[in-house]
Amino acid sequence: MLNTENIQSLIDSGEGYNVEFKVRVPSKVRELTEEICAFANADGGYLLIGVDDNGQVVDTNLENDKRSAIQGSISEISPALHCELYSVNIVNKTVWVIDVPSGKDKPYIFSGSIYVREGANSQKLRTAEEMRSFFQECNKIFFDHIPCHWFNIYTDADEQMIKDFRTEAKLSPSTPDKQIFENLELFTENRTAKNGAAMFFGKQPERKFPHATTRCVLFKGTNKVYIIDDKTFGGSLYQQYLQAIAWLKSKLQVAYKIEGTGPREEIWEIPLTVFKEAIINALSHRDYYEQGASIMIEMFDDRVEISNPGGLLPVVAKDFGHKSMTRNPLIFSLFTRMHLVERVASGIPRMQEAMREANLPEPEFHTEGMFTAVFKRQISNSANYDTVNGIVNDIVNDTINENEQAILNLLVTTPGLNASEISKHINKSLRTTMRYIKVLQDKNLIEFRGAPKTGGYFLKNETYEI
Repeated sequence: MLNTENIQSLIDSGEGYNVEFKVRVPSKVRELTEEICAFANADGGYLLIGVDDNGQVVDTNLENDKRSAIQGSISEISPALHCELYSVNIVNKTVWVIDVPSGKDKPYIFSGSIYVREGANSQKLRTAEEMRSFFQECNKIFFDHIPCHWFNIYTDADEQMIKDFRTEAKLSPSTPDKQIFENLELFTENRTAKNGAAMFFGKQPERKFPHATTRCVLFKGTNKVYIIDDKTFGGSLYQQYLQAIAWLKSKLQVAYKIEGTGPREEIWEIPLTVFKEAIINALSHRDYYEQGASIMIEMFDDRVEISNPGGLLPVVAKDFGHKSMTRNPLIFSLFTRMHLVERVASGIPRMQEAMREANLPEPEFHTEGMFTAVFKRQISNSANYDTVNGIVNDIVNDTINENEQAILNLLVTTPGLNASEISKHINKSLRTTMRYIKVLQDKNLIEFRGAPKTGGYFLKNETYEI
């Protein structure tokens, strides 16, 4: 049984993969039992009755008849499942706890259906066929739940990653790391860290999971013949997400719109939000049992493709875009806690809507074997944007070669670099780099600012498209 301190810590950490809040017992007790069944089919969890969605304890009282109804409903789960039901006092208010173990005889069925935990929500699988398919696809053991004997989270974790997680998850600074790790269910029953914990919080998890990386490749043209740039990013999954987004931003065309004295508005050729959704989906849902492939981000002149090993689970394929299920519930839950996933099954519709709002074709999805999202680029030679002084002159992209383009992209994200620094970034000699810089200066696109020894190069007109 958990004590007052443990329960308060769970409440402070918020709802998630292993924790569900209920203000009161719903009028239909079976709604509670569905959540309990979902917890049993996952890693177990806690239903806290008497806590609202904002984590406020509102006090509740469970009379004998309600407790009896809950236990009676739980007894309908097959095979039999034993759960603890007890009360805990929190600041003179009563919270009732339903303590659900991770079931040993999965799958558990309630009223002819199986329920599984998906992030901070529960999903219903309606048929035995769906149930069998799901557990067969996942090999009955989620990869991110497998014990990771080489990883000690207290000595091998990336401290900055833990800080980033605390910040993004809005966790109380007073909550000890140990309690957070416990609440996130990062350990097996034998107190061994899980694979998901190592991939999410480890310093260099790719040393043991060489396939758990993200590779970004820029091609010249529309096929895979000429490679211009090729980067592979390792580190924690969150760091891979950040590095992949930064790489895309360094390659995509962007325009700046300035109105009045306010801050400039970035207008990307493809909305960044679709890439954020696609990359998080890839990191969360990829098949980590497949060790022969990495997540791929491939950019061509006419499109960007984001692929991950593992097609759609059969359950999802039947209702693609509306039903969500992950092969890695722990990883998905951690991204959810960082507020990088808004709600279950909303990613595909959000990507479609963002592309429509940008007047671009909706993304294409290929789901066999590899899951691939394809985002079409608009190849245009010019763009007009309103500025403080009126209309910006058109700049024709095909007058700039790929190396000059790389310098322009670099100065968008890192203005003020000197020639030596630029040469290292674009992997060209200083002599060659100076030649490209001279061309861009002649085209009135960049300029040198500052003292000769300490200054650097800047975009001359920050309102044009590159």
